[in-house]
Amino acid sequence: MNMETILEWVNRRPFEPLALRLSNGEVHQIRHPETVIVTKSRMIVAYPEIDRVVFCSLIHVNAIEALQAA
Repeated sequence: MNMETILEWVNRRPFEPLALRLSNGEVHQIRHPETVIVTKSRMIVAYPEIDRVVFCSLIHVNAIEALQAA
């Protein structure tokens, strides 16, 4: 996956929650655009409610899916 594609999803207004599926089987849900930072080759996903930060390479993002709004 590339930076532009992920940023298109993150920057949509109104924001739509999304899930990122990685090559290792992990799924990261992004419910707020402020919890993700996307650079040219990497991404940081923050989970402030559990004090967790995940770093991943964009080459490992296999799919992006829209989530149902909470």
